[in-house]
Amino acid sequence: MFATAAVKVGEPGTGHSPPQCPAEESIVPVVAHEWVNEEYKHLVVKATPKALAAQPGQFFHLLCPSPDEGELWFRRPQSVYRIQRSSGRLEFLYKVVGRGTKGLAMLKPGDELNMVGPLGVGFHLKPEWKNIVVLGRGVGLATMAPISQFAGEKGVRVTAILSARSPDLALAADLFESVGSVVKVLDTDGTSNIDNVEKILRQLIAEKRADAFFTCGSNRLMQLMKKLGREFDIPGQMAMEQIMACGLGPCYICVRTFERNGQKEMRRVCVEGPVFDLQECLGW
Repeated sequence: MFATAAVKVGEPGTGHSPPQCPAEESIVPVVAHEWVNEEYKHLVVKATPKALAAQPGQFFHLLCPSPDEGELWFRRPQSVYRIQRSSGRLEFLYKVVGRGTKGLAMLKPGDELNMVGPLGVGFHLKPEWKNIVVLGRGVGLATMAPISQFAGEKGVRVTAILSARSPDLALAADLFESVGSVVKVLDTDGTSNIDNVEKILRQLIAEKRADAFFTCGSNRLMQLMKKLGREFDIPGQMAMEQIMACGLGPCYICVRTFERNGQKEMRRVCVEGPVFDLQECLGW
């Protein structure tokens, strides 16, 4: 059950968002919107209490303005980068790559953004996990930031391995450093090669600093974590990146193949994910 009218931040009584609805449509003001490098922008909005209840790994479906004379037919899914509940702010870190994100990049502070969420199934932490390893690459690093923030709040130690083409694309290093230790592996110096990342992960396992794995943004890194997770019986979770249309399940655009108990099955990333058990993911 979902809301049928948008809630507008700062205007009590607007919209339709009964308590039993897991998500709502909201119109939120843009607080800040800056380039962090040549490819990525950091968007900060003032959010509703329901939006601020988003869990790590969940996403919002954003109604992006058109960057040209054509229309955008669908919303764009965007994972949460940071949740600032004390200040009522929600943050997104995204790569400007297509018409949707080019339109989104046009928004200025003071503009309004229509978004639906929080949507999907996010990450979870088990009480017995005291040390986790977060491994991400590219835009996947933004998706991994909230689980690191959440782990830090729970007193869980985080080791974040940030894989990127170059140092300026190792995004959110300051956020990860605020909750744990950071290892940057880069294409520019060759440290991002799979053998080196495997060496780092095996060292963390030997030091008992890997109670659980979390990953997003790279098929080869996902396959590596899956292999080591299976070898050392370490549980893991994977946030899948996928093109979506409705974001609510009916359109089946985001279906991917998974494997559970030896059987292949199709699942919708938007409602049965985007976070899945690492051993059930088959990659792409």
